[in-house]
Amino acid sequence: MISVENVTHRYGARTALAGVTFRVGKGEIFGLLGPNGGGKSTLFRILSTLMLPSEGRTVIDGLDVDRSAAEVRRRIGVVFQSQSLDKQLTVAENLRSQGSLHGMSGSRLTARMEHVMERLGIADRRNDLVDSLSGGLRRRAEIAKGLLHAPRVLLMDEASTGLDPRARYELWTFVEELRTREGVTILLTTHLLDEADRCDRLALLHEGRIVTEGSPSEMRARIGGDVVVLESADTAALGSNIEARFGLHPKLVDGTLRVEIPNGHRFIADVFEAFPGVIDAVSLHKPTLEDVFVRETGAVFT
Repeated sequence: MISVENVTHRYGARTALAGVTFRVGKGEIFGLLGPNGGGKSTLFRILSTLMLPSEGRTVIDGLDVDRSAAEVRRRIGVVFQSQSLDKQLTVAENLRSQGSLHGMSGSRLTARMEHVMERLGIADRRNDLVDSLSGGLRRRAEIAKGLLHAPRVLLMDEASTGLDPRARYELWTFVEELRTREGVTILLTTHLLDEADRCDRLALLHEGRIVTEGSPSEMRARIGGDVVVLESADTAALGSNIEARFGLHPKLVDGTLRVEIPNGHRFIADVFEAFPGVIDAVSLHKPTLEDVFVRETGAVFT
């Protein structure tokens, strides 16, 4: 449903995207995960037909986004990070206005409005001003607006920004139902690791490049075993000593040492015995997407 081929984009001398390539299958929830400034917003704007890449090609539902932008807009729904609703209009008035932009009118538009409002649990708020709604209800109204013309692809940019945990949970419940019940293909950008964990597949974007791609479980499995994090007054020296003594290759990240190893609890006992009094603190956990990011980039996920 979505194909991104060697997409590069530059803002003057700065390269925001560098040869980005990935594909999204029909009915998938695909996430673009990365820290702020990694290139997600630029790629989202390209996919949503708001700008053209400096190089490369994007295809949505068989249509070249560059050559057939108008037709692509008919097939995609877009939920932007910033609010696009008119706060001085009611929910229904916002939807009716959006429908007219897609050439919808009369009973067809009314029926579709009722469907999306009911589907998103905001039918009882149809006559409320958007300005009076909570953040979670506004986000539902944004999604209803994006789905009004029954798109085959839904693009969501940091859709859960500003939502409380309950509203985020409800949003994701709906996203998963939308994929399962209606077969909509969903591409979303996020910098939230727990949100990325719920995607079918991910592309991890860093400094304009995809550093790894796959399902969340596949990414974590590439690390294997446990992750041990060590703190010391001289982490560089400790890292060198661990490498010499155990043949491991710790990563120095943000002032701490990270060691990927099976049976991490045994390693902790061995390293404390080998270097008594040198280690100030230690922690042990199973691999997370943050650990995947650290392994692939050597940087902290921020």
